[in-house]
Amino acid sequence: MKKIKILYWVFTILFALMMLLSAIPDIISARIAVEGFKQLGLPAALVPFLGIAKALGVIAIIVPGYPRIKEWAYAGLVFDLLGATYLIIASHQSFSNTIGMALPLALAAASYIFYHKWLKASAGHSSPYSRIATV
Repeated sequence: MKKIKILYWVFTILFALMMLLSAIPDIISARIAVEGFKQLGLPAALVPFLGIAKALGVIAIIVPGYPRIKEWAYAGLVFDLLGATYLIIASHQSFSNTIGMALPLALAAASYIFYHKWLKASAGHSSPYSRIATV
């Protein structure tokens, strides 16, 4: 169980950092974020909204407990990444931009998989997550 817990936190922290670092320029409507949205054909008004949504999703996956909110947060962050990947492909940007989306998606998958492994492993143990497995 210790190995599962460590892997969960490694993948989750890496995923959360990637998403938070992409959310900050959006929240403050940095020029690079606004230009990136324009290149994808999206309105600039969407930039801070998505940044705040990503930051809230990061908080939800980091804070222990609240399994239903955590599930929605994972879904929202993955939808964000998949939507960005689709828009990069649709706007005919470089192939490296598309491949660059594989890392955060892989981290999201690993974090989510190890979250559920941890829940399953801790179901029989006394842990803050024990009650989550039975919800």
